[in-house]
Amino acid sequence: MAGNSRPSFTKRQKERSRQEKQAEKVQKRLQKKQQEELGVAPDAPKTNVQDAAELDEYGMPKGLDFHDF
Repeated sequence: MAGNSRPSFTKRQKERSRQEKQAEKVQKRLQKKQQEELGVAPDAPKTNVQDAAELDEYGMPKGLDFHDF
């Protein structure tokens, strides 16, 4: 009698996906570390000219005005 090979297949599939996720996390960590070494902030907000015009002298966003609604 042949045993059911399905459970071992699913176990292999789960293990493979776990290993892939782990490899992706390692790659992200290395990439983040390289960016920090270069002095590039990975989560730095990207502001354009229009956004910069809506900041006060301290770099904080201006509050909403009556005419904004």
